[in-house]
Amino acid sequence: MTDQTDQAPGLPELAIITGMSGAGRSTAANVLEDLGWFVVDNLPPALLPTLAELGGRSRGDVARIAAVVDVRSGAFFADLTAAVAQLAKDGTDPRIIFLEASDDALVRRHEAVRRPHPLQADGMLSDGIARERAMLRDLRAEADIVLDTTNLNVHELAAKVLQAFDEVGPGLHATVISFGYKYGLPVDADMVVDCRFLPNPHWVPELRPLSGQDGPVREYVMAQTGATEFLDTYERLLGVIGDGYQREGKRYATVAVGCTGGKHRSVAMAEELARRLTASGVDATVVHRDLGRE
Repeated sequence: MTDQTDQAPGLPELAIITGMSGAGRSTAANVLEDLGWFVVDNLPPALLPTLAELGGRSRGDVARIAAVVDVRSGAFFADLTAAVAQLAKDGTDPRIIFLEASDDALVRRHEAVRRPHPLQADGMLSDGIARERAMLRDLRAEADIVLDTTNLNVHELAAKVLQAFDEVGPGLHATVISFGYKYGLPVDADMVVDCRFLPNPHWVPELRPLSGQDGPVREYVMAQTGATEFLDTYERLLGVIGDGYQREGKRYATVAVGCTGGKHRSVAMAEELARRLTASGVDATVVHRDLGRE
């Protein structure tokens, strides 16, 4: 992918919404439509260059186009790689947003609406999900934004899409997520940081009921040997990675900061890391995934 600033003049901004069936593609499409994007659902990938060309002919009347592209297009879906390559050749740099969710969440959602999976055929629902996940593996790796909707309701997903698409500026945009290892890794993380090398405030009675957002816990975590050195080192590493991301046209990065339960150490460290990123000019947002789950 090239940087959005390299977009050929006169051509519309193009977003491709894709991902797992049941992960929230329709919600993402509705959010973009509410933002004024021209949205096309279930578009055969081979028509993406034509769609961009038509937008260019509108002379600015259709400046932002979003296309929902997924496995419902059947055999046509195999054309997606070639279509994206043709878009780049024509001067259009599409932004790909990939919607993801755990297998359990996808099964529940399909069963709730009583609809079969598009790749299920005569097999089980889980078979269709496995086929789709394998088919989309390479596309997920190339996506600009990966959103894990496993624990999100419709309103929370809409807020994340708004954050990603509502008039974002140039430069790197980072989401710093605190999480607890006992609840599993965030599947949408680009980088994972482990804070379990620090003493756990859980074992300090007066700190146990507090969280990493509270001053006493934050001060305790930051006073531990290695905490500041770790942040200094990782901040420098993120600077190198961030520069590389922008050279490759990747404007979004998700950094997951984990501890055992996602309440004390990871929350405090995520808050401090986001503060440092913001001070260095990165648009950083903090999300505490597991805070309050205990």
